Amino acid sequence: MADIQPRRSVLYVPADRPDAIAKARSLPVDAVVFDLEDAVAPARKEEAREALRAALAEPFPCPVTVRINGLDTEWATEDILAAVAVRADAILVPKVEGPGALIKVAGAIRQADALDATELWAMVETPKALLHLPAIAAVADEPGVSLAAFVIGANDLALETRVPLVPGDRAAFVPWFMHVVAAARAHRIDVIDGVCNVIRDAGVLEAECRQARSLGMDGKSLVHPDQIAAANRIFAPTDAERAEAATIVTAFALPENQGRGVIEVGGRMVERLHLAAAERLLILAASIDEREAQ
Repeated sequence: MADIQPRRSVLYVPADRPDAIAKARSLPVDAVVFDLEDAVAPARKEEAREALRAALAEPFPCPVTVRINGLDTEWATEDILAAVAVRADAILVPKVEGPGALIKVAGAIRQADALDATELWAMVETPKALLHLPAIAAVADEPGVSLAAFVIGANDLALETRVPLVPGDRAAFVPWFMHVVAAARAHRIDVIDGVCNVIRDAGVLEAECRQARSLGMDGKSLVHPDQIAAANRIFAPTDAERAEAATIVTAFALPENQGRGVIEVGGRMVERLHLAAAERLLILAASIDEREAQ
């Protein structure tokens, strides 16, 4: 629990846009996904990989993820090699529908002599992915497979299931969202919500962020810099949450509470499971403070 990375805001940037990549360097975002898949036309895939290599010749100020093309495409192998070459912190695998895809990418990373710390992120965007989530999440426990995050692809889920994705009303998707969160938490995996399709209405974005946080997600996929501030604010621990967590940690540290499983804090019963949650929140808060101080 000592290394908890904030993933409040995860910004997608087309890999064939050197100007957008350069701009992303100055943005207060927790992570950037350089997209070689949907955001890049087939004729520009190689150009996008070269632009990515050139743009990331210098270290990036925040963690970098590269979304590769699907493993059933002609571009996937070169995408993985490009991601390894730029020392991406993570590779985002699209259309994951079973554990095999992640195991295959992990093997390709090892063959390319990448750092063992290279994470895998998995897009959850098809009905088959929903049906196979427990097996997919369990890959995180396999040696050499650093599965760290599920990224929800709500637009693709809407397309595949024919369930309308209505701006400001995602009630029909909540059972699926909770299924993703449950599978992820069983294997210590983070969950990143899908993109908000409405860019110019801050209210819709904030509502989606609040809903995602209330469902246990860690952050939001973003498509525009103007969305960063809201995601960073809503997915961060509030001052009240920080204060409560600090009070719990302090209370359990008192000599008279050493070895006790349950204590009273502020008039309510607090167990050691609450202590673990409080410690995690404070570590996350410190990571956020460190990121924002850079």
